[in-house]
Amino acid sequence: MLFSPSRQDARGFFFDTWKKHQNGSVLTDLEKIVLSILIDHPEYHSILNHPEKYLEQEWTPEMGETNPFLHLGLHVAIEEQRSIDQPFGIRSLYAQLALRHGNEHRAQHEMMECLGEMIWYAQRYGGGPDVNRYISCVRGKLGMGEEETPRINPNDIPD
Repeated sequence: MLFSPSRQDARGFFFDTWKKHQNGSVLTDLEKIVLSILIDHPEYHSILNHPEKYLEQEWTPEMGETNPFLHLGLHVAIEEQRSIDQPFGIRSLYAQLALRHGNEHRAQHEMMECLGEMIWYAQRYGGGPDVNRYISCVRGKLGMGEEETPRINPNDIPD
């Protein structure tokens, strides 16, 4: 079974990790990863300091706003992908982007654009996330073409 936290659960994890950091509490390995992302985003610290105000806050693109929790969550997703090299080869592409930019944070933002585009496309047109779309986008940021052999999308494998 996949872990599928509610919006409040996901946001609560960010708030709790930030509070544990401020209190000097021991962090789990996942919290340490999340904390490094939180520290890299000082623009969100005032939000993290006020969970009672922001737990239910809506951020909409129509209002020209970026949802900080979506942004942070995409960073976490990129870190998880990199740590397990899934989709296969993403770790190498990440390293190449980081080398090109001289900055891992900028590399993550480049990849987040591709991840966000893939998620948007899947939501808009259905069919689930398309790993080929994602990998092609990341490769494109490096000036590389599409892979010679398309990958099998996990959502296309019958049960």
